[in-house]
Amino acid sequence: MIVDDIKIMVSAGHGGKGMSTFSKIKFVLGPTGGNGGIGGNVFLEGCADLGALRKFRFKKDYNAKDGENGKSGLHDGKNADDFILLVPVGTVCHNITAHKDIEITKIGQRELVAKGGIGGKGNWYFRSATNTSPRQFQEGKPGERFELHLELKMIADVGFVGLPNVGKSSLLNELTKANAKVANYPFTTLEPNLGVYYDLILADIPGIIEGASTGKGLGIKFLKHIERTKVLFHFISADSASPLQDYKTIRQELETYSTALLEKPEYIFLSKSDVVDEKIILNIEKEFQKFGKTATPISIIDTNSISSVKEILNQLIKEKNIAESNN
Repeated sequence: MIVDDIKIMVSAGHGGKGMSTFSKIKFVLGPTGGNGGIGGNVFLEGCADLGALRKFRFKKDYNAKDGENGKSGLHDGKNADDFILLVPVGTVCHNITAHKDIEITKIGQRELVAKGGIGGKGNWYFRSATNTSPRQFQEGKPGERFELHLELKMIADVGFVGLPNVGKSSLLNELTKANAKVANYPFTTLEPNLGVYYDLILADIPGIIEGASTGKGLGIKFLKHIERTKVLFHFISADSASPLQDYKTIRQELETYSTALLEKPEYIFLSKSDVVDEKIILNIEKEFQKFGKTATPISIIDTNSISSVKEILNQLIKEKNIAESNN
């Protein structure tokens, strides 16, 4: 089950302690204590794995390493490595302690959430003409520690919607490098899957059932993740007993959950068209046309139909690039 709301504690590393030591070389005998290293920062980084928040279910406390203590011979301690937590694209990080919000909107986007402490100064730093043998040194500064509330509000350019077992996952795998589980039975997909088609993020939303908007099944969780998708690809199985009714069922669930979902740009696809007689496909297309909609037959084994889907996606990429250049 996808985890989309969780609280964790993060701690950046403390700075290393400065060193107080003196040279043992004859006639030198001056201070040679190095500075402590900087503690590790904690970052959040966006990734395509929608299930990335699962790892936070049982382990709630995450700590970066401390900076290394200063050494003799004017050698500073090493800075600690940064600690990176992968979170799904669309995660909103509410810093409960600092009352600050950060949103992860892109794959690879990295945001600092806790800063490591500065290392303390060694006694070499305190030398002067009047203090040639300083013994003072500094402790390292503590790293920041915060309580974070991570909330997934999935962002995708295109959301795949439809009843269970209509071929959404298969097309996602065909178009992207996603490895969504597929099989010929209902509810193969129990969690949304993301795939990347060039500049577009595609999201396979698990099959919605009648009554989902009122909490039946896992519907509310799935509908929640459609809210922030920009375009909907609506899949209707061509071998359904009533394709148009299937379409109306999903649209009704979307409307009941939020009328704003009906305002999103939509493309309708008749999936699995290879298993249905061509005359039946034509009749389904006419039925949708009478309803004022255009339904495009597709099959993952038909190169031409996949190309037609890619043409739509390529046009969406152009529109996205134009919109971004105007901002």
